[in-house]
Amino acid sequence: MMTTNRRTVTIPTLLAALLAALMLAACSDQSGGETASAPEPEASPVAEATPEADDPMAPEAPPIDSELVATNWELLQIQSMDDSSWAPEDPSRYTLSFGEDGMASMQLDCNRGAGKWESAGPGQLTFGPIAGTRALCQDDGLSERYAAQFQWVRTYVLRDGHLYLATMADGAILEFQPAE
Repeated sequence: MMTTNRRTVTIPTLLAALLAALMLAACSDQSGGETASAPEPEASPVAEATPEADDPMAPEAPPIDSELVATNWELLQIQSMDDSSWAPEDPSRYTLSFGEDGMASMQLDCNRGAGKWESAGPGQLTFGPIAGTRALCQDDGLSERYAAQFQWVRTYVLRDGHLYLATMADGAILEFQPAE
């Protein structure tokens, strides 16, 4: 405890006042106590938003350079790493198509889905959010399980004419055969 000018000030009170003063000093600039604002971001050399970006008549993005472009697949099974597996009775009701424009489309039993896909290099694959219809299918939940896998896909392998998609942390493997 410390006594100053007949007032008793405790160390914790003194520290709290010092901390408050430091915080105020950090928040104010030197030109009169106004709160400092975040610095203006520097202009990015990356593409800026242009009217052409939203123009449907603008030239399309260059095609994706991947062996998956313009291929169509049917789901054979989803194999979980806990040894659970799910297989559709009719693989043609669970499809995946890779478009040249970076869009993927899916048949999810009685629903449809679509989203962006990207392959940064051989064996690498990611999907953006998948937008889909939400009809109630009589498929014992396989369509929801199938659609939920895409957000976790990180790699792929083409082997013996089949496509295998692997999810993050080896959570599951989706096996596809070429669609007719």
